Amino acid sequence: MTAPDEGAPLDETFECTFEFRPGWIDLTLREGTKAEAKGLATEVVNRLNPLALEIEKSAVFDDMVERAVDLNEDVPTLAAAYYSEAGEALANLMVDSYGDEGAPRPGADEIVPLLLEWGNAQVTGEPQITHLELAAGPAVRVQSMLQVKRMLGLGRKLTEFVKYAVFPPGMQSLIVVTVTWEKIALTEEITELADEAVRTLRITRLPTEGTATPADGGTT
Repeated sequence: MTAPDEGAPLDETFECTFEFRPGWIDLTLREGTKAEAKGLATEVVNRLNPLALEIEKSAVFDDMVERAVDLNEDVPTLAAAYYSEAGEALANLMVDSYGDEGAPRPGADEIVPLLLEWGNAQVTGEPQITHLELAAGPAVRVQSMLQVKRMLGLGRKLTEFVKYAVFPPGMQSLIVVTVTWEKIALTEEITELADEAVRTLRITRLPTEGTATPADGGTT
């Protein structure tokens, strides 16, 4: 998704947290380096149950390193992936924020076409659009399939996605959670995982002075 207008970015600091169920791995990198990704993957892979794995630990490690580097390329607020007990990565999750100083935040209806924008893919079919009330604020949920361009522009592959545009009260930023997956046969399972995770999302503002306060105006 691209911002509707280009200007000075919002000076609005916040953190987001999820209560992930087992299987979700936080792959957020602070420095975005491969060395950092290897350290994270080593820690995670060492905790895996070797009896449940259906692929080599080294393959899980390599996938996790590459996935962490790729997901952090555009410096998201948070990046994660869901791995089955067998060690297979099934879905990617990314959280980004959008907003410019002096520009009003798009409304719930205005945001839908922006959520359907992809730089290297084209939405195919009729998207499913629903409006939600989450703990983090009102949200718009969009789900559809994509035709993604392959490397060198040769051919396309089908991918499915669900995006949640969250409007945290008391903030100007728009928070977008994007979940993508390639195994269409697992769509029902993955969308349940994504919906469950997003219901636990909490957005906490980090003011310059004083104690951090939730975007809903409550207390920590």
